[in-house]
Amino acid sequence: MRHSPPNHPQFYVTAPQDCPYLENKVERKLFTALYGNNSRRLNNSLSKQGFRRSQNVLYRPSCSNCNACMSARIPSIELIPSKSQKRIMSKNEDIVRVVNPPLATDPQYELFKNYINNRHANGGMSDMDAEDFTSMIEETNVETKLIEYYTKKNGALELISFSLIDILDDGISMVYSVFDPELKNRSLGTYMILDHNKLATEMNLKFVYLGYWVAGSSKMDYKSRFRPLEVFTNDKWIGIREAKNRRDNVGKLNRDKHGVPIYLPSEE
Repeated sequence: MRHSPPNHPQFYVTAPQDCPYLENKVERKLFTALYGNNSRRLNNSLSKQGFRRSQNVLYRPSCSNCNACMSARIPSIELIPSKSQKRIMSKNEDIVRVVNPPLATDPQYELFKNYINNRHANGGMSDMDAEDFTSMIEETNVETKLIEYYTKKNGALELISFSLIDILDDGISMVYSVFDPELKNRSLGTYMILDHNKLATEMNLKFVYLGYWVAGSSKMDYKSRFRPLEVFTNDKWIGIREAKNRRDNVGKLNRDKHGVPIYLPSEE
């Protein structure tokens, strides 16, 4: 028997599990399935409310005793690159950017495995096979693109990094990024964010959504180097400096968080 999906999104909370960013913490996520004709509008609306997409699921943190994870975004036209970021852009002027549909390839998977084995060998993606990787790239019912970066090697273009992105009505959401870990001198992680910001301005989009900035996590601190940076907390976007100042009032933030509403888009 075939069942019709509900007319409105249904939200669920995951069971507590170890936090991948902060020691002695547990995480829970609020999530909903992404399906049907309203998928783009739902992705647009919830992305502005701190949610992230993973294949056909939208989620955001819902931890009872912690508010360290905050969705972060760069106001694209306001970004002021630091001196080191300017040097990184200059160093990588030879890189070629290519925008493609979300289709998985063997070179992408090889680069992905090399990246995971070198940077996140004990992470949740370490056991992903080619089929899992293809699902991650291709399972989307919103406007998704693959941004690939190439350099010339022996006269041919070689893939050195790529990013899976969603095109929102107000920005670019960087869903997942991979780069060659052996090219450390290029600082490809920083370069890709800077170039995605450039791409956003070319497309007249206001923001680049970076995923979560986690207060107190050295793994995520690099995002605070892109200025100005906004984070989503207590139902609004604020500057990261203001967010850091509010960390002294953690108890109040935690009490308020569970009352934060979710605004759903019209189905029309």
